[in-house]
Formats: sequence, C-alpha cells, structure tokens
Amino acid sequence: MPLLPPEMTVMERGWLSANTIVFTGGPCGPVVVDTGYCTHAEQTVALVAHTLQGQALERIVNTHLHSDHCGGNAALQQHWPQVQTAIAPGLAAAVAHWDAHALSYTPTGQECPPFRYDALLQPGHEVWLGERPWQIHAAPGHDTHAVLLFEPQQRILISGDALWENGFGVVFPELDGEAAFADVAATLDLIADLAPHTVVPGHGPVFQDTPRALDTARRRLDTWVRDPLKHARYAAKVLLKYKLLEWQQTPVSVLQHWFAHTPYFAQLHAAYFAELPLPAWYHSLVDDLVRSGAARRQEQHLYNV
Repeated sequence: MPLLPPEMTVMERGWLSANTIVFTGGPCGPVVVDTGYCTHAEQTVALVAHTLQGQALERIVNTHLHSDHCGGNAALQQHWPQVQTAIAPGLAAAVAHWDAHALSYTPTGQECPPFRYDALLQPGHEVWLGERPWQIHAAPGHDTHAVLLFEPQQRILISGDALWENGFGVVFPELDGEAAFADVAATLDLIADLAPHTVVPGHGPVFQDTPRALDTARRRLDTWVRDPLKHARYAAKVLLKYKLLEWQQTPVSVLQHWFAHTPYFAQLHAAYFAELPLPAWYHSLVDDLVRSGAARRQEQHLYNV
C-alpha cells in the first residue's frame, strides 16, 4: 500500500460500493469521503465508527452523487445527526427537493435514501481534510458534476470515478446526448497536469503509477470515441451487473422484468440498438455477462460471479 498520511484511512470496498476514505483529526474534525451503496449502509456506519474510535463524525464529502458513492449518506446522518454534508454544486437543487430522476436513481433502477446537504464543494476552492487543505477541481466526464480532491504537498489525488488503475467509469452524460468524451479527455489532461504521486480511486486499490493508468484510460477513451455503440453496450452490461451485485442471485424473469421497467435501458435501446427487439437485446446482454464470467446461469436463475 502506498504511504498515506496517518490520519487518512482508505477502505477498499467491493464494486457495489465505492471506496470510503476516512480522515481523523485535523482542525475541522473527522471527515468521510464517499459512503458506498445503500445496501451496505449498516456496514459503512460500522466501518466509520470503528475507524473513528469514539470520535464523532463531523463531515461527509461526496466526489459525485452516483448511488454507489453517496448511498450511505442518510445512514451516517442518522447515526451522527450533527454531521455536515458537502456536495458539488451542480445537483444541489435536486438534492434539496429530492428529485430521484434528476439524480439518476430512478432512470438507472438504483436506490439511494434521501439525504440533506449543508455545504458546496466549489471548484477552485479548498476543503480541509485531516491535517491539510485539499484543492477542489471540476472533473466532468463520467459525471458532469463530479469533482477531484488534490493535496498538492504530498500530491495525493482522490479521483472518484474519473480515473481508476485500469480505466474509468461509464461516460453517462455521453449517453444522454452530451459531448462528454471530450470532457473525459480534459479531465485526464487535468490529472496529468496535477501529476499525483498517489491516486485513491473510487474503485480498486490505491496506486502510484499515474502515467500508466492515464495511458490505459486514454486507450479506453479512444476505443469508445471510435465505437460509441461499444460504450453504450458496455454501459448496459454495467447496469445489469450492478443490479446482480445487489441481488446476488435472481430468477431470470425477475431481472428481465426489472430491465423492462428501468427507463435507462429503453433510452439506450432506442438510441443505439433499435434494430433489435428489446427482449432479444436483453438476452444478448445476459449472454455476454455469462460468457465473460461475470454471471452464472443455472436453469432459470442468474448468479453473480
């Protein structure tokens, strides 16, 4: 594990939940960055409480508001009622009025218990985490409203889903009709300019070979720019796999019913795959998951692998 400040604990979590980072001490008190998916909320509270060793959690910070990064917010707010929550400004109104459609939860068929926010993470400003101030940088691409957090003295980057060791997240705004592949490229260029020594990604292990990770990410981006259908199909399979991660096992008919009633799939189908009937497209996606080893089919059930 690369060296991190002693007050910084990175909890690498399974793919249903984003990694959770806990800062203890410092002038502003304990902070948690990203809180996992709601089905892991009880575990999130227990992990944070264990790390704080009796301290009260003072702040929650979210790199972006996808359900796997903020699904534990409500549980942490309930456990520590005084906690203050900071989010990027782009979706503040949607959180304040709890618009689950604008927040992506309804369209993608995911869950996120309502939570409140108390402060905004304004790009160009700083947020205090642990013993040092961290820069806030806008990081559009995977999510239009995402931010990066960068500590320039030790050159540590909390990258969310803008950069993993082996890629980055689905470019959801591109699928909504925005020219977001260019935003991904700009965010990768920003990370290259910051030249972090250590990267704490939203998923997967902490890593230090930033140039290699950026090269991998740029190659993935180039592939998707050349073949947008490949990106769209990947996104559909990611959403199916995510639900399978949540359920672990399900009758094929139940998953198909969820698929048919989840608006994002109809949107992707109409935009990219309309030549195939929707049920045939669904079965082709499931076949891909099974073929790749991401799922196992036994009789009329699917199992997460």
